[in-house]
Amino acid sequence: MTAAAPNTKRGGTDLDGGWKIAIWFLLPSLIGWATFIFFPVLRGIYLSFTDWNLLANDGEFIGTDNYATLFNDGDFGRSLLRTLWYVLLNIGSQTIMAIAIAVAMDRLTRSVVIRGLLLLPWLMPNVVVALLWLWMLDGSLGIVNTILQGVGFDEPVRFFQDTGKVIATVAGINTWKFTGYTALLMFAGLQTIPGTVYEAAAMDGATEWQMFRRITLPLMRPVLALVMVLTVVGSFQVFDIVQIATGGFGGTPGGPAQASEVVYVYIFKHGWRFGDLGYAAALSVVLVSILLGVTAIQLRLLRAGESDLS
Repeated sequence: MTAAAPNTKRGGTDLDGGWKIAIWFLLPSLIGWATFIFFPVLRGIYLSFTDWNLLANDGEFIGTDNYATLFNDGDFGRSLLRTLWYVLLNIGSQTIMAIAIAVAMDRLTRSVVIRGLLLLPWLMPNVVVALLWLWMLDGSLGIVNTILQGVGFDEPVRFFQDTGKVIATVAGINTWKFTGYTALLMFAGLQTIPGTVYEAAAMDGATEWQMFRRITLPLMRPVLALVMVLTVVGSFQVFDIVQIATGGFGGTPGGPAQASEVVYVYIFKHGWRFGDLGYAAALSVVLVSILLGVTAIQLRLLRAGESDLS
């Protein structure tokens, strides 16, 4: 028998031909990405160096003046601090509840029906969620205040009208909407952990808490990193729930007294209410830079590229 001739095309021609085929499958996504993401981002960066007015649809190049104004803008700093406080409340409550639900599902039930029910709030549009909770938390007609008065509260709780409660209220609404979805992501991560690891730990006398702390959390690190990045970035981008829930029934979006004016609401106000699109673009560029930095730090601290599974 004669030896088969080596495939001399493997190093070049075959791969080149594969890319020629693959590019046609990638082309629709690339066109969409360029049209709706890449070029708008470039346009936004350009606008941040202009005094572009939305109403006049015109502006001149002014260099870094918008950024100089931004870094001396106390209102922007305060909106960033409000957003950070909202993120901490939302991520803390959402992550703890999602982990608890995911572990309970993994240990007690894996019902498809329960998983479907957990997704229902996530499937609802944010506008509908904001309107739903706006009615439920209303001081006069809301069912929540009716229940609170039934258990002994004398005065109705003004969830959206109290400056000390509004951020926590919005964080609670967002937690209600996204906890089920986050729990399902974590539940999927739990399925990658071999059951034999828990069996070995149980034979060694490990308690449930010890197995959770020393097995579940370390082995779920890649999934936790993904979930944390998605939830943190999503929390920084909160807008529609704040805009509708705080602006409903005669209120002011971002109110009361700017107590819920998070970064996105602040950007929207400058871009669309004041028409100062150049300054709004500069705010957006700074926010994107902050999110890129936060994401990089998260991935670094959580060692997202590593796994203890072998």
